[in-house]
Amino acid sequence: MKCLICAKKCDSFEDTAKGILYYECYSCGFIMKSPEHLSDFSEQKKRYDLHNNSPESEGYRAYFQRFVDFVLPCVDTPKNALDFGCGESSLLAQILTHNQISTDFYDPIYHPKEVYKDKKYDLIVSVEVFEHLHNPKDIFKMLIEHLQPNGYLAIQTAFYQNNRERFLHWHYRLDPTHVIFFSLKSLEKLADIFNMRVIKNDAKQMILMQKKNS
Repeated sequence: MKCLICAKKCDSFEDTAKGILYYECYSCGFIMKSPEHLSDFSEQKKRYDLHNNSPESEGYRAYFQRFVDFVLPCVDTPKNALDFGCGESSLLAQILTHNQISTDFYDPIYHPKEVYKDKKYDLIVSVEVFEHLHNPKDIFKMLIEHLQPNGYLAIQTAFYQNNRERFLHWHYRLDPTHVIFFSLKSLEKLADIFNMRVIKNDAKQMILMQKKNS
């Protein structure tokens, strides 16, 4: 099995308790579930519908505010943005709009209209989305194509810390809809492949990149 990020050969290991096979890339630190364990949109929706993410919840709002506080000080003054994979709520888009950034939102399950199709953005954000993707490189490429020159991409997904034993005890992997896992190195590799410059990261779950001039 080849890595979905860098195409290097992966090593396999198994969660014997749950019977799930994983593939790990030693080159870039990317982990993916074996294809038979990938979940389709109907399975994912069942899981998402169990979430209680009310826009009125102070905790839910604070969760997004932490992400916004990580991103906005470093992105100049974006005029427009896209929240890619927003889920059922458009709360993050509302927060960005409140910061004078006109923001579209898209989700393949809850808001499937592809509002971004003929647009380019100063900023694209994607929070807790990339761990669900079956084709991360294609999605990353598509998002970059919808950035303006010098535009920014901000991603939040928990980083794998390159310790297989810790991975097997990691709560983040237990969500059945989480099918791929990024180390910071694998996200930096994606940035390099698509001519993006990493601006900063928090070493845990958030990374901000900027599109380089061609």
